[in-house]
Amino acid sequence: MEHLPVEVIGNILSHLGIARDVMVASAVCRKWRDACRRHLRLLSFNSDDFPRDMTTRQLEIVITQTIFQTMGLQCLSIHIDNTHEFSAAPVIAWLMYTRETLRSLSYNVRTIPNVNILEKCGRQKLEVLDLDHNTITGVEPSYQRFTCLKSLSLRHVSISAMDLSYLVASCPKIELLALDVLEVVTSDPQSTMELTSHTLKSLFAKSVGVDKIILDADNLEVLHLNALNLDLFELIGKGTLKHLKIDDVSVTHLDIGDSTDHLEVVDVSNFTIVWPKFYSMISRASNLRTLRFWGVVFDDEDEIVDSETIAVSFPLLRHLSLSYELRDGLLHYSLQGSSPLENVSVLELGWTVISEHFGPWVFGMIERCPNLKKLVIHGVLSEAKTREDRQMLASFTSFIVCLMRKYVHVDVQFEYE
Repeated sequence: MEHLPVEVIGNILSHLGIARDVMVASAVCRKWRDACRRHLRLLSFNSDDFPRDMTTRQLEIVITQTIFQTMGLQCLSIHIDNTHEFSAAPVIAWLMYTRETLRSLSYNVRTIPNVNILEKCGRQKLEVLDLDHNTITGVEPSYQRFTCLKSLSLRHVSISAMDLSYLVASCPKIELLALDVLEVVTSDPQSTMELTSHTLKSLFAKSVGVDKIILDADNLEVLHLNALNLDLFELIGKGTLKHLKIDDVSVTHLDIGDSTDHLEVVDVSNFTIVWPKFYSMISRASNLRTLRFWGVVFDDEDEIVDSETIAVSFPLLRHLSLSYELRDGLLHYSLQGSSPLENVSVLELGWTVISEHFGPWVFGMIERCPNLKKLVIHGVLSEAKTREDRQMLASFTSFIVCLMRKYVHVDVQFEYE
């Protein structure tokens, strides 16, 4: 170790990252201290890494001393639980000391008064900003504040719809935006969030407190909506979307644009589908590789996803996952037609409430997949089962045994809740 250059030692310590471990390592010798000071690039502080009896003031001192012993930090992560409330002065000192070299900041610190992170870190070289449990106010739209920022994550953040719009607009290179449990401050009972970015490639939105979201993003490739209750979601783009995921969302009007030619993944779960309307949105996705409808409910009781439509519309499909209630009289409709799912190699089928239709449905779907390699059966088993339910499950088990004997080349797996 004594022959290692200090640059290499600094790189090793940067991979350690955790401030507590770096502090211990820097005490080994003068050479390691010099490596920490001159060549450490990443530092992570988490209150869970320190003794529980450490006071807030002691934590402030430790963090201040450790940061001030470095030169050229590029990645800084500070996550302190809400039992500690820091003074604003030392936090501002940390940010001002590192702002010239910092590329990535992950920040979750309660302070008195609140520290304006945007003001302290704006107009610098920051590329990644991750804010947790923070309040953002007074975003200035007059000039670009984050000219290098590519990734912005806001978790448990309070911000107005207008300030968020200004913030996104002030990031001319932003590619990834994550909004996780966002409290949107508004005086309008019908709140609307309008975001515009011509560089944005990925949006994750979960529990965002608005009624309408309008996103103007010409180059969006990934859209993930989770735990939202909306009147409207509208995507205005140029047909670049490749990955669409919708989970536990209630939306009156969903519009992802007319051009969905480049879609490769559609993953929908815990969602009420108006199938003709939803199908019309994704029907042009001839390059679709993965399709998942899981725990979906059809708006019309007589609607169902039929395998013929899937086979004809999505010829390159490789991974198909379906789980919904098979109502009486709809089994034949779901298996009508003769077009094979030629390229499907992975098939996942599931039930919430098992019925006598599930076994024939599984068999029919397997027959439609001549190149199937893997079958995964998902099921829900409640603690209390009636005699009829137990007999149905036993019959299905026997059915699967026969199926496995017939399709010996298929890897059959089971996942029960």
